[in-house]
Amino acid sequence: MLKRLYKTLRRDERGITGLETAIILIAFVVVASVFAYTVLSAGIFSSQKGQEAVYAGLEEARASMQPKGSMFAYGNGTAGNLTVTELSFVLTNALKGQAVDLTPNSGNTTALHVTVLDYTDGAQHVADIGWSVDFIGKNNGDTLLEQDEQARVTVDLTDPGVTTSPGAYSQFTIVVKPVTGAALVMERVLPARIDPVMDLH
Repeated sequence: MLKRLYKTLRRDERGITGLETAIILIAFVVVASVFAYTVLSAGIFSSQKGQEAVYAGLEEARASMQPKGSMFAYGNGTAGNLTVTELSFVLTNALKGQAVDLTPNSGNTTALHVTVLDYTDGAQHVADIGWSVDFIGKNNGDTLLEQDEQARVTVDLTDPGVTTSPGAYSQFTIVVKPVTGAALVMERVLPARIDPVMDLH
């Protein structure tokens, strides 16, 4: 009787083995699901961060400016004291995008300008040098550089911060720093002879 019961129990072990296999398979499926969820979540997070970086780059580019045409230097034309007193160049939007505030730094302390121009040469660095702006061609009468507008910027090298006016062979850098967007860096070298008007390209 006991032998018969023992044989019956041994035959039932096949069911227990099948149950153990099912538990192991379920455990594998659960672990694989958790792993897949983790991988997908990380991928979605990375994609989102990549998208944010692309949009930030586009916004930065859309708020940037570029020079249009040549830079001109204006000499004082006095014999024996041939130095440059003004620089001028034309700016436009780099892309058809965000307007750039070009409220000038005309030396008036009540005017709030957000775009800053720096001047550097071999003898000095002038942060936030005085400058003025006038729009040429199509414009709507404000000081925002918008789509299809062109602005002529004139840098005043007689600004009190400029201790030495640039002369022949002087190399200088103008940096235009808007409140948003990339800074525009322009480097030029003055020719051997200072004329009243010079095209620096």
